[in-house]
Amino acid sequence: MLKTTMRKRIALTVVTALTTGVLSVVATAPVANAHGGVVSTSVNNAAATGTVNNSMFVAEKLSEEGFARVGVAGTHVANSRSLGLLAKDTSSGVAQTATALTSAQLSFYAQISTTVAFVASAGAFSISSNQIVTGSTVAYNQTRSVGVVANATTTVGITWVAPSSAGTYTVAMYYHGNGAVPTTSVPAGTLGAQITVTVVAASVASVYSAANSLCAVSNTGPAVLTTATADTTAATTNGGSMWINFALKDAYSAALAQGNLVATASNGALLAFGDNGANPITGTSSTIVAFDTGAGDSIEINQGTADTPLSSTVTITYNGTTICTKTVGFAGTVAKIAVTVLETQNLSTSAGKSNFLDDGYGRNGLFTVLATDAAGNQVATSAIGTFSVNAASLAGQSIVSALSVDSSATQTSTTLPGRFSTGTYTCGASAGEVKTAKLDFVISGSGKIITSDAFTIRCAGAPSTYTAAFDKTSYNQGELATLTVKFLDSKGNAANSVSGTGGWTGVTPMLTAVSATGAAAGLGTNGTKTYTYTVGTASGMTAGTYTSIIDFTSLTAAGADKSTPTYKLSTGGDTTTNADVLKSIVALIASINKQIQALQKLILKR
Repeated sequence: MLKTTMRKRIALTVVTALTTGVLSVVATAPVANAHGGVVSTSVNNAAATGTVNNSMFVAEKLSEEGFARVGVAGTHVANSRSLGLLAKDTSSGVAQTATALTSAQLSFYAQISTTVAFVASAGAFSISSNQIVTGSTVAYNQTRSVGVVANATTTVGITWVAPSSAGTYTVAMYYHGNGAVPTTSVPAGTLGAQITVTVVAASVASVYSAANSLCAVSNTGPAVLTTATADTTAATTNGGSMWINFALKDAYSAALAQGNLVATASNGALLAFGDNGANPITGTSSTIVAFDTGAGDSIEINQGTADTPLSSTVTITYNGTTICTKTVGFAGTVAKIAVTVLETQNLSTSAGKSNFLDDGYGRNGLFTVLATDAAGNQVATSAIGTFSVNAASLAGQSIVSALSVDSSATQTSTTLPGRFSTGTYTCGASAGEVKTAKLDFVISGSGKIITSDAFTIRCAGAPSTYTAAFDKTSYNQGELATLTVKFLDSKGNAANSVSGTGGWTGVTPMLTAVSATGAAAGLGTNGTKTYTYTVGTASGMTAGTYTSIIDFTSLTAAGADKSTPTYKLSTGGDTTTNADVLKSIVALIASINKQIQALQKLILKR
């Protein structure tokens, strides 16, 4: 795509109130121009928009005559011209800044009501026929570093010639105040306005500046960047678009001249060029070229192959200089669905376990489904297809009669619960398990079916009896002990995890509970629940053998037996007793006697 039309610049002038009654005039972007260059399209600020005696303006219109000019007496706006001005900030008070070439000629003007003195730290005010103060009589000192306008009540102008050496210089305007009247020898009074001018030997106008330019990735759309913006994201969903928004500036924060903008994308991504925030038609190539300033443009990126995951690095250059490199990603369509069964269903039941993920989403279910594309990126399934049971996977059995997904994934973040779809299944009256269950996902539009691997689902009755055991028979002080409680239904099958077990009490001498006590929620697929303890208590520990009492009260009330696992505790020091020592001595003597007897037999044989 080749763009040849010039951009239109719209000059805006906004007046903003600042402290101490000084008005700051926010003008157009800084101006760039060389000696004797073409007239800028910038608009000079009207002197009347400033504060009398407290605002000093610089002509941002540029001369094409080879010298600066002041304007018509009383206005000093329309005809004022500067020469060699490269950049100007947006203020008009005491903290102004500008950049100009060596020996530049800057045209200043101000609205005043009393005697004022223009004072330059270096350089000189000009008195040639085309570079004079108009609107009142002026008096200069011998070096023309001071120009005094006496008792003026109008708008006055003056031109200043910058030094021929690079450096930083100031031009100030003092007015009659604080009991002092400015003179050429003593330009005292009240400081009304001041500008700091950085004088440089060569212009870098329209030379790309990385420090002043902007570039950012967006997944929401094209935009004209005006301030530094962080990348919003580096990836989007299948079929979505990404944008790289950029604004190119020179060292003076001015827009560059038109140049060759080239963007290239890796891995077959398709690019399109958008101008001034416009959203272009989807591109057809991985390389695009435009002739533009790059002042507020966008590159749109799309997948090269539909439904295929993609990672692409996009590089943008201006006249051969790399100005931005960004890597963006696109998810593909669903290529795999993985089912994780977390719960066991109750007999003759179809409803899922309430809030079974405890993730704040309040969904009921028994299993989760995670959909991914061919590159392993998580895919939100809610708007791109539907789940259904693979009928053949449940054929030939009567344990499970139905299986469904009730909540489809809406998120793709690896940290958000909404990345999971959730489902339930329906059990008949008989306990058992089905190891062949499968889910299908049908992609809308294409009709392609993705089938999960086989997974196991189980049906069982409610907890009826239980047993408890620790993971070891003995512990040292400070160790962790794990208690596992196994729940069975009335038929001896591992119990389901939907019915619940009721509350429990545990007497565990010399152990301190780490896990929360209460009802044994979360039996999962194997009918068990674990609890963790630290060996010892806050008040210390006594070594010995202890018997615990684990009582699920609602189950024992119905006939279940309490569980009483036993464990031995040690403080971890030397626990050897006198009996142990005596036993070892006797064993050692017996061993020695056997060796003596064997030696005697050997001697007698010889």
